[in-house]
Amino acid sequence: MQMDSDVEASSEIDEILQQVAELDKWREIFNSRGSELPQGYLKRPSEKIKSEEDSEDSSRPATSAHHVSAQNEQFTAPYSIPQTLTVSLSLGGQPLSPELAVSLRNILFGNTFHVFNYEWKKSFFKFREPFSEMAYALETERLGGACAIQMVVQAHIIKYLLFDQSVNSCTMRSMVTVGENEQRKALAAALSDILWTAGEEQTATVCLVTSERCFTPHMDYKLDNFTERLQIFTFKEKEDVRSFIWEHIQCFKEEGSHGIILFLYSLIFSRTIDKIRADFDCTTTHLLHLSLGNFVCRQALLNLLLTGHATPQVFNGTSPNDEQHKALHGVLTRSHVGYLLWNREQFNHAQLPLVGSMLKTPRLPIWVCNINGTYSVLFSPNRSLLSDWKMEHLFQLYFYNGYPTQLSTTMLTIDTHSHHWEAEHNDIQEDPEKKFPSVEMTIRTKWEGAVIDWNGTVPFF
Repeated sequence: MQMDSDVEASSEIDEILQQVAELDKWREIFNSRGSELPQGYLKRPSEKIKSEEDSEDSSRPATSAHHVSAQNEQFTAPYSIPQTLTVSLSLGGQPLSPELAVSLRNILFGNTFHVFNYEWKKSFFKFREPFSEMAYALETERLGGACAIQMVVQAHIIKYLLFDQSVNSCTMRSMVTVGENEQRKALAAALSDILWTAGEEQTATVCLVTSERCFTPHMDYKLDNFTERLQIFTFKEKEDVRSFIWEHIQCFKEEGSHGIILFLYSLIFSRTIDKIRADFDCTTTHLLHLSLGNFVCRQALLNLLLTGHATPQVFNGTSPNDEQHKALHGVLTRSHVGYLLWNREQFNHAQLPLVGSMLKTPRLPIWVCNINGTYSVLFSPNRSLLSDWKMEHLFQLYFYNGYPTQLSTTMLTIDTHSHHWEAEHNDIQEDPEKKFPSVEMTIRTKWEGAVIDWNGTVPFF
């Protein structure tokens, strides 16, 4: 008995030492970036933490773990939510039930054991410097599953700044004279637009996190010390949604807020899990899939963000599936923001999906671009570009890829009446990407044969 007690005590000590070592590692990271460890990442003696809750390995099944003694000082991981970004239980939301939490995990991952990894937990909606040439722009990581969500929201921010405020706002000047307060307004408008569309313009749901757990999960559910603290707020008027998000905008745009995950949860509950399952076809059972150690968005999630329906295909309408003898679900409505796709590997193997006109020709000249698995935005301030065919002879598009290294918005001139871009290249066996950047190949999926002038910018992407 004494030996068992000594082993258990030793195990607890080792676990505490591991947590302290992990905190020291993150302190070094923060200090190397010239900043202090943010408030809210310091030790919190009142919380019990399981080692499995702080695991960065989202693909590993849950395993048993010892509780660290409540009398010991304990440390939270750097991606824990600071207390300043949690809301009070008295705010009036509906606490998340264990049954709904299980359904949420299943619709996201296809099981209840996967949890979001560090790359997702650290992601939030971060603007570039106010009153700068990139003041309208969100900053994203180069890689990661959250980038797709950030770029769809970026497209809606552009929509708000160019087209939603006034008739006179359709200029690039309205994009760069943006202060911090206007950034918050644009983000609140973008998030509420997407959620309201997902709720079929009748309802929308916003998820925020509290400091206390709402439930104790079952044994077959892996804790993440975040989802179990959700409060759900439902609205029947779009303006109420926007006002509520505006009042709590720090919960989406501050470091440590889990802002991308909170918005994704809100999106799922706005559409409802039952309707998302009905949107799926035989090719899709959940919204995320694991690729190279990170969870990335399936097409169904992209379509949910763009159109409000989680249909898994990019073509228009429905199409029969000869193998499964079931219909494949494509895009049913034209949305405000479009979608263009280019992937060199799929193109080389004749597997590149053909995006339908519903996504290629949106209501406004803004497109989220999936280029070789990375996400960016193309847009034009000219509202008439897609409604007047004469405008498509010679026009400008602006390109932003979300990377901090892009210091100015790239302007591209598109000429659809010049000689065919492949006229002088007769070797059809040669990879076109050896001659043309991926951005150009993406644009040509919409305007076939177009000639693209980079206006002095060295072609990239």
